[in-house]
Amino acid sequence: MTIALVTDSTSDLSAQLCSDLGLVSVPLYVLFDGKMHKDGIEITPSELFTGLKAGKKTPSTSQPSPAEFAAVYTEALQRADHVLSVHISGQMSGTVGSARLAAQEFGDKVTVVDSKSVSMGLGMRVLRALDMVQAGRSVAEIVTELERVSQVADIRFTVDTLDFLRINGRIGGAQALLGSLLNIKPILTVKNGRVESAGRVRGHKKAMQDLVDHVRKYAAQHGGARVAFMATPGGEAYLKEVRAGLQGLQLDDLGDHPIGAVVATHAGPGTIGVTLEPLHA
Repeated sequence: MTIALVTDSTSDLSAQLCSDLGLVSVPLYVLFDGKMHKDGIEITPSELFTGLKAGKKTPSTSQPSPAEFAAVYTEALQRADHVLSVHISGQMSGTVGSARLAAQEFGDKVTVVDSKSVSMGLGMRVLRALDMVQAGRSVAEIVTELERVSQVADIRFTVDTLDFLRINGRIGGAQALLGSLLNIKPILTVKNGRVESAGRVRGHKKAMQDLVDHVRKYAAQHGGARVAFMATPGGEAYLKEVRAGLQGLQLDDLGDHPIGAVVATHAGPGTIGVTLEPLHA
C-alpha cells in the first residue's frame, strides 16, 4: 500500500523541506490588517511583528476548511492508496476537526491523527511517520507508534511575554504565570495538547540554562534524544546559547526551524524552544 502524508503549516516544516520530502502541508490562516493570509505562503512572522510595532491590530488565526482538506485528499489519492493526515493539537486549533470532517467523504482511505502537539512537536511526528512509510510500515503501525511517541515526546519553550498567548486564548494552565514580577521568564510546555506552565526563572540566562538542563536530563533518561530547535524573530541568537550548552551530548539534531506566522501569532517575538523525542523508536 502506498501512503501519502499530509500535515498543516503549524508543523513549521518549511515549504522547501515538504517539497523535498513529498509532504503536503495545508496552510492555516492569519487575519491581519484586514486580510486573510495563508501561513507560510502570504505572511511571515517578521511582517507580523513589524506591523504590530507600527500599531496595527493584533492578528487572529483560523483553520483550513473541510473543503480545503477534501481537495488535498482527492489529489493525494490519485497517487497513493491511503492518506495519513497528522495535525496540530485539537486543544489548540480546529484544524484536526476540519480534517476529520473532510475525511468522512473518503471512507477508510483517509486516517486523521491529532498529534497533541504543535510546531516541531508536530513536525517531528510527521518526520517519524515518513520514516515509517519509507520502511513499508502499515497505517495502523504508524498510528500506534505516533500515539506511543506522543506520550514520551516533550516540548519546552520560553517566551518574552505571555501577552500573546493570553490575547489569543492559548495560555491553558500557564494562566497562573500572568502578572509575574519584572524579568521573570515563564518556562512552558505542552501537555495533553495544551500549553501548560513548567516553571519560572529570573532572567534570560537562567531561562537558557533551564532549556539546556532539560535537554540534558531528557537525553539521560532516554539514552539520547532527537531534538529540534525553534524560534520566532528575536529568538534566533538565543538558540546559539542553548546549543553551546549541549556540546558533547548524544543528540540526533534536526536543526533550527523558524516558527511560522500562525504559531508566532500566539507565541510572540523572542520565543525559543526545543522539541524532544527518544533517540530510539
